[in-house]
Amino acid sequence: MKIASIGGRLSLVTGSGVAVDVHKSSGGRFGADPQSVYERWDEFTTWAATADLSDHVEFAETDLGAPVPAPRQVFAIGLNYRDHADESGFTVPEAPTVFTKFATSLSGPVSTVTLPDGGNTDWEVEVVVVIGRTASRVRESEAWHYVAGLTVGQDLSERKAQFVGPVPQFSLGKSFPGFSPTGPWVVTLDELPDPSDLELGCTLNGEQMQLGRTRDLVFSIPTLIAYLTTIVTLLPGDLIFTGTPSGVGIGRDPKLFLQHGDKLVSWVEGIGTLTQNFVHA
Repeated sequence: MKIASIGGRLSLVTGSGVAVDVHKSSGGRFGADPQSVYERWDEFTTWAATADLSDHVEFAETDLGAPVPAPRQVFAIGLNYRDHADESGFTVPEAPTVFTKFATSLSGPVSTVTLPDGGNTDWEVEVVVVIGRTASRVRESEAWHYVAGLTVGQDLSERKAQFVGPVPQFSLGKSFPGFSPTGPWVVTLDELPDPSDLELGCTLNGEQMQLGRTRDLVFSIPTLIAYLTTIVTLLPGDLIFTGTPSGVGIGRDPKLFLQHGDKLVSWVEGIGTLTQNFVHA
C-alpha cells in the first residue's frame, strides 16, 4: 500500500496520480486524519486488503502533504553511514547517535523552504521509518513487525545553528520550518523487494550530490528499533530518520550550501521523490 495525505485527508494511492479517500471508501469506519490510522494499524491493513478501492479520484503532486503529519516523537540518527562519518571528520560511533527533529519542521513532498538569514543550510537525504505498533524492548529479530512502512525524508540542516555554543544543537539546527520534508507517501514493506537494501540519493539543480544504499547503514533499521526501545517506547505514527550517506555540502571542498533559487530533488528506490525549492527570507 501507499498511504498518503491528499488535501489533508487520509488516502490510498491506487495508481499513477489516482487515489481513494479512506474515510469515504470505508463508510466512515476510519477518519480522514492521516495521523490517526497508525493507532489502528492492524485493523486498517485488514480492511484495506479486501476493500473496494474503485472509487478513486485524480490528484496532483502539489496536493500531497506530509503523509505522517503529527507524530508524537521524531527521532533521527547521525553518522549512520561510514562514508558520511568520514566526510564529517568523525569516527564511526559504537552506538547509534540519536537526536530529535521537532514536528513543527515537517512538510510535504513538494515545498518551498525559506533559508535562515546568514546561515549555511545543508541537505541530507534519508529513509524514514514509520512505526505502526507500540514498541518497547523489541528484539532485533522482531523489529520489522513494528514498522508500518517507509517514506523519503530530507534532514535539512542549518550548520551554523547546529554547531553554535559549547555543545552541538543538533535538534534546533535541524528543525527550522520546512526542514523535515517527507513523502510522497508511506510505502508498506510488502511493496518493497528488500526494505533493508534501497538506493537513495539527491540532486541539486540537476547535479547528483548523494547516492547510497541502505545496506550500508552502520546500524540497520531493526538494530535502531531494538536500541531505541531499550530506552524509550516507540508509539504508532512515530518517525525515525535513519541517517544519510556521503555527499553533503559541509563535507565538500570547498563547502557548498543551499542558495536562493536552488532546487533539491531527493529519492528512495521503490518509494518516490521529494522536491524542495529554496528562497531567501
